[in-house]
Amino acid sequence: MLASSWNLEWGKRLRAERERLGLSLRDVETLSHGIADKLQNSDYNIAHTSLADIENGKWPPTLHRLYTLSVIYGRDYDRLASMCGVPVGEVLKEHRKLGLPRTYLIGPPPDSTATIASAVELREKLRAERTNLLPQMLETWDEVPLVLQLMDGSSPLYGYIGMDDYTLHPVIRPGAFVRIDPRQKKIPSVNWHSEDRPIFFIELRERYACTWCEMHDGRLILIPTRQSKRRAQHVRYPADATIIGRVTGVTMDLVEPLENEARA
Repeated sequence: MLASSWNLEWGKRLRAERERLGLSLRDVETLSHGIADKLQNSDYNIAHTSLADIENGKWPPTLHRLYTLSVIYGRDYDRLASMCGVPVGEVLKEHRKLGLPRTYLIGPPPDSTATIASAVELREKLRAERTNLLPQMLETWDEVPLVLQLMDGSSPLYGYIGMDDYTLHPVIRPGAFVRIDPRQKKIPSVNWHSEDRPIFFIELRERYACTWCEMHDGRLILIPTRQSKRRAQHVRYPADATIIGRVTGVTMDLVEPLENEARA
């Protein structure tokens, strides 16, 4: 971080944190010595003069000193960084926008017992979820796995297909995640007869649906695949349905679990 990027307002926020605890500049210096000694690294030391310069907007804290301040002030490191103008909460969102050129694995390598256990727990948790928009689904979760954090956001939207939802099976299988473009909400007036027709994510007041659609005389027709053995559903539009957007991508298992095939 360049010195010119440091903002006096951010320094005032750090001063407010110190004063909230009734600490002087020298108090923080003394406490920082203990942290540096424990970690055996002098980079965690903060001289009282250095802290004064930070609070007066002259210099930004280094990564090590910001850690020291987060420990002393009892604030989460990411939260303190956000207070200092670092957009920590945007990290995963911005990572998605990079479009890295090479194929890579999301999250830690799947070679540990903990990773396998977390994957099993995630699968079991998803079994209980109905078809839903991902942000709304994750609102009730205490912990959100990294792979789902990468898909959480408002643009584009992501949706989850419930384990009992065979509407577009096998084009979109239960347990799939779909990417939704909220800018595309118009149902094409073309008579489609193949599986390349547009797919839309629809809100039906009490549930969500991911399906092919047609519009006729103020009625929105939700069209399932022939393999699903479901009937087309007619709903009033827009009274009983809201078009969230067009599905532009899908992530799903290519081989369906045996228990799901039996249920189908």
